[in-house]
Amino acid sequence: MATEDQEWLESDGLGGFASGTALGIRTRRYHALLLTAATPPTGRMVLVNGVEAWVEMNGQPAALSTARYEPGVLYPDGATRITSFSTTPWPTWTSELPGGVIVEHAVVVRHGQPTVALSWRLVAGGGGNPVALRVRPLVSGRDYHALHRENGAFRFDPDREGTSLVWRPYDGVPAVHVLTNGRYEHAPEWYRNFRYEAEYARGLDGTEDLASPGVFHFDLSAGAAELVLATAAADLAPFAIDANAGEYAEEVRDRERSRRAAFPSRLHRAADAYLVSRGEGCTIVAGYPWFTDWGRDTFIALRGLCLAGDRIDDARRILLEWSGTISEGMLPNRFPDHGDAPEFNAVDASLWFVVAVHDLLDAAARGGLSLTAGDRARLDAAVDAILAGYATGTRFGIRLDADGLLAAGQPGVQLTWMDAKVGDWVVTPRVGKPVEVQALWLNAVWLASRRHPRWLDVFERGRQSFVTRFWNETTGALNDVVDVNHEPGTFDASCRPNQIFALGGLPLALLEGAPARRALDAIEQRLWTPIGLRSLAPGEPGYAGHYGGDVLARDGAYHQGTVWPWLLTAFVESWLRVRDGQPGARDEARQRFLVPLLRHLDEAGLDHVSEIADGDAPHRPNGCPFQAWSVGEALRLVKLVGRV
Repeated sequence: MATEDQEWLESDGLGGFASGTALGIRTRRYHALLLTAATPPTGRMVLVNGVEAWVEMNGQPAALSTARYEPGVLYPDGATRITSFSTTPWPTWTSELPGGVIVEHAVVVRHGQPTVALSWRLVAGGGGNPVALRVRPLVSGRDYHALHRENGAFRFDPDREGTSLVWRPYDGVPAVHVLTNGRYEHAPEWYRNFRYEAEYARGLDGTEDLASPGVFHFDLSAGAAELVLATAAADLAPFAIDANAGEYAEEVRDRERSRRAAFPSRLHRAADAYLVSRGEGCTIVAGYPWFTDWGRDTFIALRGLCLAGDRIDDARRILLEWSGTISEGMLPNRFPDHGDAPEFNAVDASLWFVVAVHDLLDAAARGGLSLTAGDRARLDAAVDAILAGYATGTRFGIRLDADGLLAAGQPGVQLTWMDAKVGDWVVTPRVGKPVEVQALWLNAVWLASRRHPRWLDVFERGRQSFVTRFWNETTGALNDVVDVNHEPGTFDASCRPNQIFALGGLPLALLEGAPARRALDAIEQRLWTPIGLRSLAPGEPGYAGHYGGDVLARDGAYHQGTVWPWLLTAFVESWLRVRDGQPGARDEARQRFLVPLLRHLDEAGLDHVSEIADGDAPHRPNGCPFQAWSVGEALRLVKLVGRV
């Protein structure tokens, strides 16, 4: 049964997308039919937010759509007529209207172009009588983070180019090109006070006015209604030559049907949404609807989306694209746009890059890809630059210490993946020597020692220091940070999931034997949930079991108990490793850990895995409903334990 909590996503491979809910009710400012990336994958703008659609039979209207208006009124009642919804091969709704009339509506985005094809088809009913369809587009032309208000500057009048239409709502906003087999009636109206419930749940404004230039008229009894919307960077030739809208829309569907059928699973198909163009290269969108491409997320997600997902050449292209952005040993946490200063505020992004390069080279060695000597040299040089920069010392106090471990951090800066900050408040500062940063650092120098033996001494010193300094006999687990705030001998023993990367999830595990089993048991008992690991154990100071409310409340809970699905695969790797080939362990892991995660594919972002979930049961999904590293790690988990 379709619900308002279920969301669908259609990505165009450029950073733009269409999205909405299974009931067709827009609940976010990001829900739209034509949302384009003007400077792929950034510069996103909402052009066409949605449509109002209804059928007329014997002079009687019956709605196919529903919207929420202030103060929470649902109107009209089209959502009540939906009898089925599916995302395969693209979002498709079936609605049953009075008199036994059944209408199917579909939305498909063409990959590689900012183009969306909308169709409505009469499946049954009508009895030979005319079944008229009316469709009103709802247009804005705004930044995708913003909201639109009624104003006198909006241009309702379209330019007519042959039989197609072009709306140019504002100066500096991409034009909307329309190809249709319907008849257009110009009837400008403002639709006021749409209410986006998910925005209010996030403590944000969520009321918007949208402009509707006119109405498209169709006769469904004579054939399917087609409405194709496109903007700059699309192939607009069919619009310019007055192509047959039905034939062009069918071409888009045929192309997408064939392309999507080639993916071996729904997770593989979901992974495709995050791989997008940037310049002449390729990158990874961290999550939809509000993230673009970020360093840390890219290198973590790449291991699953590209390597476990059998897209090894995409991994090569992405790593080469990022390899040229190193500064003082650091990769930017936010990919630089033209004219923008990159943000170098992640201690771990560069180290995840080193791990991703290793995984790529390992896949290439197994025959998955033939790397050129030039590619290999660029990747090796990037890794060497990272290690040299970290060993010498770089921004924010990141430096190799005498014990072989990596110190990092200064007041007011969030450097690890637990990076929530509100104003000057860093919620989870972790200044000193965070446990997962040491696991990443020691993996990086261990891998580098294969080419440069000088790193072997650093590795040996660091590994010995790690075992003696991080193990906490009292808790039976690893400390989260040692040398807190750079004060020697201090430690933070909070039960957090970061220690999992010393047990699994990286090329080399740092903890072995009974201590590894004890630490894993503590993680499973206190942090594991069916959708991922909590970021802080219940009962610890500051634990927050629910993620919600305004920015302060949400960011205060973000890494203080909130569940993160991307951590699950490292946990399962560790769980299997400490069982060391125990008969039936892989089958048990598949049933205990993979099956519950796969159920989530039908709960929030359909076919995808959410960014986060509540720490308290029932672990309600939250944050981005479509998250790259969550999907990537789910693919790695499938490869680890086998398909269900």
